[in-house]
Amino acid sequence: MASMAAAIAASRTAVMNGNRPLDERERKRFSYFSSLSPMARKIMAEKERIRERYGPEWERLPPRQQDEIIDRCLVEPHVQARYAAHRGAARPPPPPASYPSLRLNTGQKLVRFGDEDITWQDEHSAPFSWETKQTPWKWFSEMNLAADLLCLLLCLTVVACDRVYVHPFSLFSFNKSTCEDMENLAQEGRKTFVPASIESQTTPAYEDDLKDKVKLDTPNLSGRGRQKLSYLKDFVYVLGVRFYSELREARQGQNVLLSPTSLYGSLVSFYLGASNQTAADLQGLLGFVPPSGDPDCTSRVDGHKVLAGLRTIESLIKNRDEELLFSKTLCLFSAPGIPLSEQFVHDLFPSADAFYTRAVDFTNPSEATKQINTFVEAKSEGRSKCLLTDLDPSTDLLFAVDVRLAVKAKKASRLKEPQEFWVDSNTAISVPMLSVTETFKYKTHASETFSVIEVPVSKNALLVLLQPINGNDLDKVESKLPLQSVAWLQDLSPREIKLTLPELKIEDSSDLQELLADMKLPALLGKGADLSKISDTNLTVGKVINKAFFKLTSNETDPPEDPTTQKEDSGPLEVTLNKPFLLAVFEEKSRAMLFLGRITNPLQSV
Repeated sequence: MASMAAAIAASRTAVMNGNRPLDERERKRFSYFSSLSPMARKIMAEKERIRERYGPEWERLPPRQQDEIIDRCLVEPHVQARYAAHRGAARPPPPPASYPSLRLNTGQKLVRFGDEDITWQDEHSAPFSWETKQTPWKWFSEMNLAADLLCLLLCLTVVACDRVYVHPFSLFSFNKSTCEDMENLAQEGRKTFVPASIESQTTPAYEDDLKDKVKLDTPNLSGRGRQKLSYLKDFVYVLGVRFYSELREARQGQNVLLSPTSLYGSLVSFYLGASNQTAADLQGLLGFVPPSGDPDCTSRVDGHKVLAGLRTIESLIKNRDEELLFSKTLCLFSAPGIPLSEQFVHDLFPSADAFYTRAVDFTNPSEATKQINTFVEAKSEGRSKCLLTDLDPSTDLLFAVDVRLAVKAKKASRLKEPQEFWVDSNTAISVPMLSVTETFKYKTHASETFSVIEVPVSKNALLVLLQPINGNDLDKVESKLPLQSVAWLQDLSPREIKLTLPELKIEDSSDLQELLADMKLPALLGKGADLSKISDTNLTVGKVINKAFFKLTSNETDPPEDPTTQKEDSGPLEVTLNKPFLLAVFEEKSRAMLFLGRITNPLQSV
């Protein structure tokens, strides 16, 4: 604070020496930026000293010349030379035609300067804009040096004060030593194996070997580990919301449920098995844009690191939590005689609680469908039924993930009688309801069309509920709500609430291939895809099933709420979800979205 006061005093001295005085807006900006960090204070103080040295002549200089003077004073010559070389470097090649155009705005934040709001485009803590494919280092190279330093300080300080900035790509990319190891492995050749038949009653030896060889890493929550999760959860959110939008359009008026982490993980799995242009396209869809255009190994993302990050999120949600059951099963079904890469299967093994690889004769679709459904039901002990309804007889590889989350809401009790739930304006059904009175985070949106409530349903799981209000319905709210922005999840305040909501048991299944086709990316995992790291055979990838299950019940050990314990002066706000609403489940530490869906009928399983 002393340094900031000295800087402000210096600016006042400049006024006395004949310089143009700082107007109110400039003074507030000066004070704000000076308060960010010690480095920001030094920059602002130095800029004011430069302005003071030039006196009244400063205001008559063109802005470009002012910038050049500030650059010369603040930045040493060798840094200027390196910066000039960076600006003159060749730009990256144009993106492939199949690269997705997300068509949504990069996250924005409002920075307040007195009475003025300035919109700040935040490419660090908010989802990236894939339409522009612009990375922080690109716009960094297009600004003058002093402004760059201040802008970068602003970005870093708002996200984490005085924290050293690390480009998100570098957290997940290959380093040079890893690239050399990969090159040596490629020269040695890939080992393959042919999976056992789905009709076999014995556990294949390769599955036992995997259990012995693969060691699950302990979740990394160090500073760098937290940084990884912070960026990864944004990528998961953006892609998950986009998939949700496609499903919502395809299933008008129906329940929708998906797992953004599971869908994202499926794409990462195929990225691990992809090469050349297919790998580049998948990397782009996943949101990772390299800061340079050099087409070498270090411009690629290490899929193992991404899968490990996703697994960390999933391990956090179920860590020592008796009120919550989370499980993830991954199955890989290949045509008879198709050799699969041992390394690829080895890489996927840690990404799920259970992993199975079997050979299936797809040329008889009805029999193959029956065999797969029977196999999955048996392995899940009856929890997962009817994984498939049909399949393509030309399939060589079928990928399936089943993610299940069952939660007993803390301190909630089941109401004795079913309550009305309006599936539309004319139809009401009776459904079991839960009730809980607690202090929850809550807000009514400025438009007064919906409210949002955040409910901790277990130690590490947050249930976020969006409810239309004031006569609005969910379709109308969603049509005007840009879900790709996280604004609807922000600015919630604690409030005592009596929450009544339906007991839920929702199951849904989606085919990633269909979602990609709806997004105008049918060729990404199509017949022309280069999946040579999965098999040396040209594979035809069939369905990529992602099944999601969410169950919400009461904690039966908790006694019913005693009405006499409520405050007499002002009772809690009553919130009742008795018409279609939106739900999302987040892991509390990383704020990663594990489930996203809309509930139009609590009694209907998709």
